[in-house]
Amino acid sequence: MTTAPAPAPSTTGPALDVEGLCVDLSTASGTVRAVDGVSFSVRRGRTLALLGESGCGKSMTALSVVGLLDPAAQVTGGAVRVRGEDTLRLSPAERRKLAGPVLSIVFQDALTALNPVQPVGRQIGEPFRIHRGLSRRAAREKAIELMTRVGIPEPRQRAKSYPHQFSGGMRQRLLIAMAVALDPDVLIADEPTTALDVTVQAQIMRLLRDLQDERDMAVVLITHDLAVVAQRADDVVVMYAGTVVEKGTVREVFSAPRHPYTLGLLDSVPEDAERGQPLPAVPGSPPELSAVPSGCVFQARCPLVRERCVRERPSLRATGDGRSAACHFSEELDRD
Repeated sequence: MTTAPAPAPSTTGPALDVEGLCVDLSTASGTVRAVDGVSFSVRRGRTLALLGESGCGKSMTALSVVGLLDPAAQVTGGAVRVRGEDTLRLSPAERRKLAGPVLSIVFQDALTALNPVQPVGRQIGEPFRIHRGLSRRAAREKAIELMTRVGIPEPRQRAKSYPHQFSGGMRQRLLIAMAVALDPDVLIADEPTTALDVTVQAQIMRLLRDLQDERDMAVVLITHDLAVVAQRADDVVVMYAGTVVEKGTVREVFSAPRHPYTLGLLDSVPEDAERGQPLPAVPGSPPELSAVPSGCVFQARCPLVRERCVRERPSLRATGDGRSAACHFSEELDRD
């Protein structure tokens, strides 16, 4: 029996619209806020990067969007609209219908994301059987087509192989093949090049860009790699301690940041580093989720901190050119 098709994509508005997303996490010491009021949107054909240090809430945001949160985490507020419909209000069965044809995700660890006891051809063909009602033979042919498209050599023979029989780069290509199998509107790539060497990273990112262009997908790229953002993203959302501190186009944000954290990240790139000299870095560490300050979340590491920052949390406000930043003194930043 075939699954009912997902609703047709809207011709107007963003492919994905996240508004005021809040996620609470249960820990041994109590409940903490892991994602706090995160908002962003991305249109088909564009790439939006979620940028920030490890632990800032990027992956938690992504898992909330696709409905794969750990049982210890719970969405407590906000909306996630895909094709104009809030997926947080759908039943689990209704959300599963969106997984593949509408929303898809590429994880950073392909070896754990793939089933170790099933041939890869069967895994790649499974979405066609679930959502399109294809026979096993027809699904296998679709899988071979996809393996060919993502650059797997000898795909008909390798379709019988198991994940551990592929290199890390090839496994990542297999994950991408599964993710784009049903032509999703939105593809979330959660640090898809982690643990791969530089040459393979470039190949994987080029493959994602080519597939995006072919299928007109909206892509949400989760990363802490500034170079990847500069080369591959159109828009950027900078996250810190579970909140959005700055967002806008990559060109505008990287050329003239309006939040001290963004400026610190950009200045930490060792462009002019000299041998034997310490590398530039943002001093300190992000706060523990159980000890996020009531004022500005960045106050302990900020060179512009003042009494107002300790007392009052800055809201995300427009700074011109369609950009916004959460800083009381953003107009004082100047990289020149």
